[in-house]
Amino acid sequence: MKEKIEKLLDIETLDRNLFRGQGEGGEVASRVFGGHVIAQALAAAYKTVEKRLCHSLHAYFIRPGDPSTPIIYEVDRARDGGSFTTRRVVAIQNGKQIFNMAASFHIEEEGWSHQHKMKDVKGPSGVLNRNEQRKLIADKVPEKRRKNFLNPKPIEIRDVDPPDLFNPEPTSDKNFLWFKVDGTLDTKEQWVHHCFLAYASDVSLLGSGNRPHGVSAYSGDVMLASLDHAMWFHEKINFNDWYLYEMDSPFSGAARSLNRGKVFSQDGTLVASVAQEGLMRPLKRRPNT
Repeated sequence: MKEKIEKLLDIETLDRNLFRGQGEGGEVASRVFGGHVIAQALAAAYKTVEKRLCHSLHAYFIRPGDPSTPIIYEVDRARDGGSFTTRRVVAIQNGKQIFNMAASFHIEEEGWSHQHKMKDVKGPSGVLNRNEQRKLIADKVPEKRRKNFLNPKPIEIRDVDPPDLFNPEPTSDKNFLWFKVDGTLDTKEQWVHHCFLAYASDVSLLGSGNRPHGVSAYSGDVMLASLDHAMWFHEKINFNDWYLYEMDSPFSGAARSLNRGKVFSQDGTLVASVAQEGLMRPLKRRPNT
Protein backbone atom coordinates (compact mmCIF):
# COMPACT_ATOMS: atom_id res chain seq x y z
CA MET A 1 0.00 0.00 0.00
CA LYS A 2 2.90 2.37 0.75
CA GLU A 3 4.09 1.99 -2.88
CA LYS A 4 0.56 2.74 -4.10
CA ILE A 5 0.38 5.88 -1.96
CA GLU A 6 3.73 7.18 -3.20
CA LYS A 7 2.87 6.45 -6.84
CA LEU A 8 -0.30 8.51 -6.63
CA LEU A 9 1.67 11.78 -6.48
CA ASP A 10 4.61 10.62 -8.62
CA ILE A 11 4.38 13.52 -11.06
CA GLU A 12 7.14 13.66 -13.68
CA THR A 13 8.37 17.08 -14.80
CA LEU A 14 8.49 17.25 -18.61
CA ASP A 15 9.12 20.97 -18.99
CA ARG A 16 8.83 24.15 -16.90
CA ASN A 17 5.02 24.06 -16.83
CA LEU A 18 4.36 20.55 -18.13
CA PHE A 19 3.99 17.41 -16.01
CA ARG A 20 2.96 13.79 -16.46
CA GLY A 21 1.10 11.50 -14.08
CA GLN A 22 -0.47 8.05 -14.18
CA GLY A 23 -4.21 7.41 -14.07
CA GLU A 24 -4.15 3.91 -12.60
CA GLY A 25 -4.26 2.99 -8.93
CA GLY A 26 -7.33 4.92 -7.81
CA GLU A 27 -10.75 3.88 -6.52
CA VAL A 28 -12.04 2.26 -9.71
CA ALA A 29 -10.46 0.23 -12.50
CA SER A 30 -12.63 1.33 -15.44
CA ARG A 31 -11.86 5.07 -15.33
CA VAL A 32 -9.66 7.60 -13.58
CA PHE A 33 -11.12 8.43 -10.17
CA GLY A 34 -12.02 12.12 -9.90
CA GLY A 35 -10.12 12.63 -6.67
CA HIS A 36 -7.06 11.09 -8.32
CA VAL A 37 -6.90 13.72 -11.06
CA ILE A 38 -7.63 16.52 -8.55
CA ALA A 39 -4.73 15.37 -6.38
CA GLN A 40 -2.29 15.12 -9.30
CA ALA A 41 -3.37 18.46 -10.76
CA LEU A 42 -2.87 20.10 -7.37
CA ALA A 43 0.54 18.43 -7.08
CA ALA A 44 1.48 19.82 -10.51
CA ALA A 45 0.37 23.32 -9.47
CA TYR A 46 2.35 23.06 -6.23
CA LYS A 47 5.49 22.33 -8.26
CA THR A 48 5.25 25.89 -9.64
CA VAL A 49 4.63 27.64 -6.28
CA GLU A 50 7.05 28.45 -3.47
CA LYS A 51 6.36 29.08 0.24
CA ARG A 52 2.56 29.34 -0.16
CA LEU A 53 -0.22 26.89 0.60
CA CYS A 54 -3.35 26.27 -1.45
CA HIS A 55 -6.40 27.80 0.20
CA SER A 56 -8.93 27.01 -2.53
CA LEU A 57 -9.43 25.10 -5.76
CA HIS A 58 -12.27 24.94 -8.27
CA ALA A 59 -12.36 22.16 -10.85
CA TYR A 60 -14.47 20.74 -13.68
CA PHE A 61 -14.54 17.13 -14.88
CA ILE A 62 -14.90 17.30 -18.67
CA ARG A 63 -14.36 13.76 -19.97
CA PRO A 64 -13.80 10.35 -18.36
CA GLY A 65 -10.12 9.56 -17.90
CA ASP A 66 -8.49 6.36 -19.17
CA PRO A 67 -6.45 4.72 -16.35
CA SER A 68 -4.23 2.90 -18.88
CA THR A 69 -2.99 6.17 -20.40
CA PRO A 70 -0.66 8.78 -18.82
CA ILE A 71 -2.19 12.16 -18.01
CA ILE A 72 -0.45 15.37 -19.08
CA TYR A 73 -0.88 18.35 -16.75
CA GLU A 74 -0.27 21.80 -18.22
CA VAL A 75 0.09 24.58 -15.63
CA ASP A 76 -0.61 28.23 -16.46
CA ARG A 77 1.17 30.58 -14.05
CA ALA A 78 -1.69 33.07 -14.09
CA ARG A 79 -0.43 35.40 -11.37
CA ASP A 80 2.25 35.72 -8.68
CA GLY A 81 1.06 38.49 -6.37
CA GLY A 82 2.27 39.89 -3.08
CA SER A 83 -0.11 37.74 -1.00
CA PHE A 84 -1.80 35.38 -3.44
CA THR A 85 -0.63 33.13 -6.28
CA THR A 86 -3.04 31.84 -8.94
CA ARG A 87 -2.59 28.78 -11.13
CA ARG A 88 -4.71 27.15 -13.82
CA VAL A 89 -4.18 23.46 -14.60
CA VAL A 90 -5.45 21.51 -17.62
CA ALA A 91 -5.33 17.70 -17.63
CA ILE A 92 -5.00 16.16 -21.10
CA GLN A 93 -5.26 12.63 -22.52
CA ASN A 94 -5.02 11.81 -26.23
CA GLY A 95 -4.92 15.50 -27.10
CA LYS A 96 -8.21 16.30 -25.32
CA GLN A 97 -8.97 18.02 -22.04
CA ILE A 98 -10.42 15.67 -19.44
CA PHE A 99 -10.28 18.13 -16.51
CA ASN A 100 -9.37 21.70 -15.66
CA MET A 101 -8.78 23.45 -12.35
CA ALA A 102 -8.06 26.89 -10.94
CA ALA A 103 -6.19 27.00 -7.63
CA SER A 104 -5.19 29.88 -5.39
CA PHE A 105 -2.29 29.93 -2.93
CA HIS A 106 -1.84 32.32 0.01
CA ILE A 107 0.92 33.44 2.36
CA GLU A 108 0.32 32.82 6.07
CA GLU A 109 -1.57 35.71 7.66
CA GLU A 110 -3.35 36.37 10.97
CA GLY A 111 -7.04 37.28 11.12
CA TRP A 112 -10.33 36.84 12.97
CA SER A 113 -11.42 33.25 13.45
CA HIS A 114 -14.68 31.32 13.88
CA GLN A 115 -16.05 27.96 12.74
CA HIS A 116 -19.06 25.64 12.93
CA LYS A 117 -18.89 22.92 15.56
CA MET A 118 -18.27 19.29 14.70
CA LYS A 119 -21.23 16.92 15.11
CA ASP A 120 -21.09 14.35 17.90
CA VAL A 121 -20.80 10.98 16.12
CA LYS A 122 -19.16 7.64 16.82
CA GLY A 123 -15.37 7.83 16.72
CA PRO A 124 -13.25 5.85 14.27
CA SER A 125 -12.36 3.17 16.82
CA GLY A 126 -16.04 2.18 17.08
CA VAL A 127 -16.66 1.85 13.31
CA LEU A 128 -15.78 -0.96 10.90
CA ASN A 129 -13.19 -0.33 8.21
CA ARG A 130 -14.88 -0.09 4.77
CA ASN A 131 -12.76 -2.96 3.44
CA GLU A 132 -13.99 -5.15 6.32
CA GLN A 133 -17.58 -4.13 5.60
CA ARG A 134 -17.17 -4.96 1.92
CA LYS A 135 -15.81 -8.44 2.61
CA LEU A 136 -19.10 -9.23 4.35
CA ILE A 137 -21.13 -8.45 1.21
CA ALA A 138 -18.66 -9.30 -1.58
CA ASP A 139 -20.71 -12.31 -2.64
CA LYS A 140 -23.44 -9.91 -3.85
CA VAL A 141 -21.05 -8.30 -6.35
CA PRO A 142 -20.71 -9.89 -9.83
CA GLU A 143 -17.44 -11.77 -10.11
CA LYS A 144 -16.03 -9.48 -12.82
CA ARG A 145 -16.43 -6.45 -10.48
CA ARG A 146 -15.49 -8.20 -7.22
CA LYS A 147 -11.71 -7.72 -7.45
CA ASN A 148 -12.01 -3.95 -7.80
CA PHE A 149 -14.69 -3.90 -5.08
CA LEU A 150 -12.25 -5.52 -2.62
CA ASN A 151 -8.98 -3.96 -3.80
CA PRO A 152 -7.14 -2.00 -1.07
CA LYS A 153 -7.46 1.74 -1.64
CA PRO A 154 -5.03 4.59 -0.82
CA ILE A 155 -7.50 6.00 1.73
CA GLU A 156 -8.75 4.07 4.77
CA ILE A 157 -12.45 4.79 5.32
CA ARG A 158 -14.78 4.05 8.21
CA ASP A 159 -18.44 4.81 7.41
CA VAL A 160 -20.44 5.88 10.47
CA ASP A 161 -23.87 4.85 9.12
CA PRO A 162 -23.41 3.09 5.76
CA PRO A 163 -26.47 2.36 3.60
CA ASP A 164 -27.21 -1.01 2.06
CA LEU A 165 -25.34 -0.65 -1.25
CA PHE A 166 -27.59 -3.05 -3.14
CA ASN A 167 -31.03 -2.35 -1.67
CA PRO A 168 -30.75 1.12 -0.11
CA GLU A 169 -33.72 2.63 1.71
CA PRO A 170 -34.49 6.37 1.55
CA THR A 171 -32.85 8.06 4.51
CA SER A 172 -31.36 11.38 5.63
CA ASP A 173 -28.91 13.14 3.31
CA LYS A 174 -26.60 13.56 6.32
CA ASN A 175 -23.56 11.36 5.75
CA PHE A 176 -20.52 10.83 8.01
CA LEU A 177 -17.27 8.93 7.64
CA TRP A 178 -13.80 8.92 9.13
CA PHE A 179 -10.79 8.80 6.82
CA LYS A 180 -7.00 8.99 6.64
CA VAL A 181 -4.27 7.62 4.39
CA ASP A 182 -4.02 3.82 4.45
CA GLY A 183 -0.44 3.60 5.62
CA THR A 184 1.91 6.43 6.55
CA LEU A 185 2.99 9.61 4.81
CA ASP A 186 6.66 9.99 5.72
CA THR A 187 6.69 13.74 5.15
CA LYS A 188 5.28 16.73 7.01
CA GLU A 189 5.19 18.79 3.80
CA GLN A 190 1.72 20.34 3.76
CA TRP A 191 1.38 20.17 -0.01
CA VAL A 192 1.52 16.36 0.14
CA HIS A 193 -1.14 16.17 2.85
CA HIS A 194 -3.26 18.69 0.91
CA CYS A 195 -3.12 16.52 -2.20
CA PHE A 196 -4.19 13.38 -0.35
CA LEU A 197 -7.02 15.19 1.39
CA ALA A 198 -8.12 16.53 -2.02
CA TYR A 199 -8.08 12.94 -3.32
CA ALA A 200 -10.14 11.72 -0.36
CA SER A 201 -12.64 14.59 -0.59
CA ASP A 202 -14.16 12.98 -3.71
CA VAL A 203 -14.84 9.69 -1.89
CA SER A 204 -18.55 9.15 -1.05
CA LEU A 205 -19.52 12.80 -1.49
CA LEU A 206 -22.02 12.05 -4.28
CA GLY A 207 -23.54 9.40 -2.04
CA SER A 208 -25.10 12.11 0.11
CA GLY A 209 -27.44 13.08 -2.73
CA ASN A 210 -28.36 9.42 -3.27
CA ARG A 211 -29.47 8.76 0.29
CA PRO A 212 -32.91 10.50 0.29
CA HIS A 213 -33.88 8.59 -2.88
CA GLY A 214 -32.79 5.07 -1.94
CA VAL A 215 -30.30 4.65 -4.78
CA SER A 216 -26.58 3.89 -4.93
CA ALA A 217 -23.80 3.20 -7.41
CA TYR A 218 -24.61 -0.51 -6.99
CA SER A 219 -28.42 -0.39 -7.10
CA GLY A 220 -28.60 -0.34 -10.93
CA ASP A 221 -31.05 2.55 -11.26
CA VAL A 222 -28.86 5.66 -11.36
CA MET A 223 -25.95 7.00 -13.42
CA LEU A 224 -23.49 8.92 -11.26
CA ALA A 225 -20.55 11.14 -12.17
CA SER A 226 -18.78 14.11 -10.62
CA LEU A 227 -19.32 17.29 -12.65
CA ASP A 228 -17.34 19.84 -10.67
CA HIS A 229 -15.47 20.09 -7.37
CA ALA A 230 -14.55 22.98 -5.10
CA MET A 231 -12.42 22.84 -1.98
CA TRP A 232 -11.16 25.27 0.64
CA PHE A 233 -8.27 24.49 2.99
CA HIS A 234 -8.57 26.26 6.35
CA GLU A 235 -5.93 24.76 8.65
CA LYS A 236 -2.79 22.65 8.40
CA ILE A 237 -3.39 18.91 8.46
CA ASN A 238 -1.67 15.62 9.16
CA PHE A 239 -3.52 13.03 7.08
CA ASN A 240 -1.85 10.19 8.97
CA ASP A 241 -4.48 10.99 11.62
CA TRP A 242 -8.24 10.38 11.47
CA TYR A 243 -10.51 13.16 10.18
CA LEU A 244 -14.30 13.30 10.19
CA TYR A 245 -15.96 13.98 6.83
CA GLU A 246 -19.40 15.46 7.49
CA MET A 247 -21.50 15.59 4.30
CA ASP A 248 -24.99 16.60 3.23
CA SER A 249 -27.00 17.30 0.08
CA PRO A 250 -29.26 20.39 0.20
CA PHE A 251 -30.67 19.86 -3.31
CA SER A 252 -31.19 17.41 -6.13
CA GLY A 253 -33.11 17.94 -9.36
CA ALA A 254 -32.75 18.07 -13.17
CA ALA A 255 -30.60 14.89 -13.00
CA ARG A 256 -28.04 16.62 -10.75
CA SER A 257 -27.34 16.74 -7.02
CA LEU A 258 -25.47 19.32 -4.95
CA ASN A 259 -23.31 17.90 -2.18
CA ARG A 260 -21.32 19.63 0.57
CA GLY A 261 -18.66 18.48 3.00
CA LYS A 262 -16.82 19.66 6.10
CA VAL A 263 -13.59 18.02 7.27
CA PHE A 264 -12.82 18.08 11.00
CA SER A 265 -9.82 16.89 12.99
CA GLN A 266 -10.61 14.72 16.02
CA ASP A 267 -10.29 17.74 18.33
CA GLY A 268 -13.12 19.46 16.42
CA THR A 269 -11.06 21.85 14.29
CA LEU A 270 -12.60 22.56 10.87
CA VAL A 271 -9.67 22.02 8.49
CA ALA A 272 -11.40 22.06 5.07
CA SER A 273 -14.72 22.57 3.28
CA VAL A 274 -15.92 20.95 0.05
CA ALA A 275 -18.74 21.36 -2.48
CA GLN A 276 -19.54 19.28 -5.53
CA GLU A 277 -22.30 18.97 -8.11
CA GLY A 278 -22.79 15.55 -9.63
CA LEU A 279 -24.77 13.83 -12.34
CA MET A 280 -27.63 11.82 -10.82
CA ARG A 281 -29.47 10.51 -13.87
CA PRO A 282 -32.37 8.05 -13.33
CA LEU A 283 -32.03 4.75 -15.17
CA LYS A 284 -34.39 1.86 -15.66
CA ARG A 285 -33.54 -0.55 -12.87
CA ARG A 286 -31.44 -3.43 -14.10
CA PRO A 287 -29.76 -6.43 -12.45
CA ASN A 288 -26.37 -5.84 -10.80
CA THR A 289 -23.96 -6.78 -13.59
